[in-house]
Amino acid sequence: MAETQAPAGYLFSEKHEWVKIEGDVALIGISDFAQSALGDIVFVDLPKAGKAIKQFETFGTIESVKAAEDLYAPISGEVIESNPALSKSPGEVNAKPFDSWMIKVKGFSPSELEKLLSSEKYKTFVAGLE
Repeated sequence: MAETQAPAGYLFSEKHEWVKIEGDVALIGISDFAQSALGDIVFVDLPKAGKAIKQFETFGTIESVKAAEDLYAPISGEVIESNPALSKSPGEVNAKPFDSWMIKVKGFSPSELEKLLSSEKYKTFVAGLE
């Protein structure tokens, strides 16, 4: 299997979601490893703006031709936007997992970021799963 992509500047949960901080907004999506394991993604169910999410709890679901999986919030906060493009083209997550954010969150605690893995630590974590 090819080396898992985990770009610098992203933080990862052990459930394979990523976070990218842009000012006071956090973008959240799933990792390259997760999209590869799922296969062809056909549907994404995401929360609406205004929903509060809690770190490591479910915030939505993702379905592929193989399975349906829960999405877990890598951080807590308030959803300010769900990616409208994914309702029309969920397969974008397969093609570009780090460009295809799922939700934008604000009001997160910087201390929660310390519970996540750096890109290097995530690559090591994934290598142990393969």
